[in-house]
Amino acid sequence: MPRTILHLDLDAFYCSVEEIQNPQLRGKPFAVGGKPDERGVVASCSYAARALGVRSAMPMSHAARLCRDLIIIPGRHKLYGEYSEKVMEKLHNLTSLVEQISIDEAFLDISDIQTDKTRLALDLQRIIQTELNLPSSVGIASNKLVAKIATEVGKKSSKKKNEPPFGFTVVPAGEEAQFLAPLPADMLWGVGPKTNARLAELGIHTIGDIARWPQKELVSLFGENGRDLWQHANGIDNRPVVTEYETKSISQETTFSVDIQDQKKLEKTMREQARDVARQLRKNDLAGKTVKIKIRWPDFTTLTRQVTLPTSTDNEDEIYHAAVKLMNTVRKPNQAVRLIGVGVSGIGAPVRQLSLWEVGSEKSRKLREVVDQLQEKYGKSVIRKG
Repeated sequence: MPRTILHLDLDAFYCSVEEIQNPQLRGKPFAVGGKPDERGVVASCSYAARALGVRSAMPMSHAARLCRDLIIIPGRHKLYGEYSEKVMEKLHNLTSLVEQISIDEAFLDISDIQTDKTRLALDLQRIIQTELNLPSSVGIASNKLVAKIATEVGKKSSKKKNEPPFGFTVVPAGEEAQFLAPLPADMLWGVGPKTNARLAELGIHTIGDIARWPQKELVSLFGENGRDLWQHANGIDNRPVVTEYETKSISQETTFSVDIQDQKKLEKTMREQARDVARQLRKNDLAGKTVKIKIRWPDFTTLTRQVTLPTSTDNEDEIYHAAVKLMNTVRKPNQAVRLIGVGVSGIGAPVRQLSLWEVGSEKSRKLREVVDQLQEKYGKSVIRKG
């Protein structure tokens, strides 16, 4: 019995939330993101802005040149997270087999739900719109790959202008390869700009073109990725919906609006990043053994460095001091920095075996947990270390 996978993607999610907060934005060209004069990028843009050429991930300065009347709104990620949780709750009301892959996107395995799958998906789309006032697009297929592409096809085929597409596409089981065949090759997972250019050199322009090539030749040309290309082009994807992921790393990074030379400002930024990373570790009852930094110079040269600690930690001071030491090994005095990031990997359950001399550290850990709870409820500024 083939599986039935539903893929749901919230249309222009950040902008949709902003329109709920301020209905006067509806129909107007606006973008959520950073300031044009501070290296800001477009995180999301309204459909009116898209009609004028504005796109996500575009530098905001370029977006402002394309659309002189563009309204720029700073992101409110806590608010978006709250709306995302409401949507995911609706999905979990249908099935426990939900794989959230981003703040505005998820897969559902609805194979065992004894009802008409198309009607179920339409009802879900309608509920999210009527109860949460959020537009969405849906794809249904026998696997995750085809369901996601079906969603993209539904969005692109919409005739609506200056408004959400509300895409809805169903691919019957057994028709996966036929559905994919006429689509551009770069709509397939694993086909980035470099692979797409190489395929074009070979005269391969559509997913159907890939499917018709002998699998062995694709493997000889692209290695194991060639095997995946052939299988995906033929609509084959056996991955299940995964409801839980093991956390492999936690990190925070900051891109400065102007290059920073001041050591104290860099250290202050890293202190805040270490605090956020440590808080996330404690929130999930985890600890990490490897501290990592990422640093980017003004010419976009990017370095990463890491150090493994003697024992796993969820302590912000330990993370911070290790990170600063790493930075000082690669940065010259007064060298300008464009981006700095702090992270922790080698993550697992914290080991807490108290000896007579470690009672103080356990008290300190409990104090940090109380501070975490206060900051979670009232904001980061409610209490700080003196």
